[in-house]
Formats: sequence, C-alpha cells, structure tokens
Amino acid sequence: RGWAEVTFDGAAAQKLEGGGDDLLDQILDRARIGAAAEMLGMASQAFDVTLAYLKQRVQFNQVLSSFQALQHRMADLFGEIELMRSAVENGLTALDDKRGDIAMAASQAKAVANDAIHHMSKEAVQLHGGIGMTDEYDIGFYLKRARTLEQLWGSSAFHRERFARLNDY
Repeated sequence: RGWAEVTFDGAAAQKLEGGGDDLLDQILDRARIGAAAEMLGMASQAFDVTLAYLKQRVQFNQVLSSFQALQHRMADLFGEIELMRSAVENGLTALDDKRGDIAMAASQAKAVANDAIHHMSKEAVQLHGGIGMTDEYDIGFYLKRARTLEQLWGSSAFHRERFARLNDY
C-alpha cells in the first residue's frame, strides 16, 4: 500500500454543490465499506486456513478438529463471519442502490467488521498454537494486518458513536 501526504496550499478551488464536509464523509464511507470488505475476505481466509490446520494437526493421537471445544470455537467464528458478511453486503448494496442510509450502513459494516476480524485473527493464532506467530505460517500476518485495518477509517467505538448520532440516539 502506498501512502502519501497531499496538500493543497495555495491551490485554486471552487465549492462544488454537495461539497465540503458532506463530500468528504461520502468518500470516507466508501473507504470504510471497502476496508470492511477487505476484512471480510481476510477473516474468511483466516478461517479456512485455521480449519485446514485443525483438520491435519494431530495431538494425543487425535486430529485437533475432533476436539469438541475447538469445534465450538470454530462454530462461533463461523457465525461471526456470517454476521460480518451481512453487514458488509448491506453496505455494498447501499452504495450500489445509492440509498440514503449509506453513512449508517458504512458505520455498521465497519464496526461489525472491526469486531469480527479482531476476534477471528486472535483465535486463529491461538488455534495454531505457538507456530501461529512464526514467519513459517501466514496466520500471524493476518493478526498484524487486522490490527491496522481495525483503526483505519475509524475504530469500532467511533462507528458505534457515529451510528448512534446518525439515528438521533
């Protein structure tokens, strides 16, 4: 990812209709929904990688995926990812349909995605055990990327507060 600092000191500009803070919020909402979609893809991939690992790793002469406690953890993660998918798809649909609730859908998608990717990446590393944080396995990179994405374009707390304000709570 390339980052840059762009300044417009002394640049000629004219105010566009619908410009200003509202225009910036519209652009940021698209970025938020895009980040949430990236987190959904990352969470799905981390889930698949973790499930494959649990199906092949043997401990105490049993495959790890046969342990009921690990099955429950994976089932919880699957449910969270599906909730995340619904929120992200709602945000994308709001954009496609040019609905009036894009800001609310963006904040909802980003808050849900932040929480889900945080839990999924943490659990994925734990379910891999100590090897999860080594460079031998990519799963540790998911955790690091997740922490960056969680803060990009607003944390969960920011988006919950924004969603509440948009709904006059």
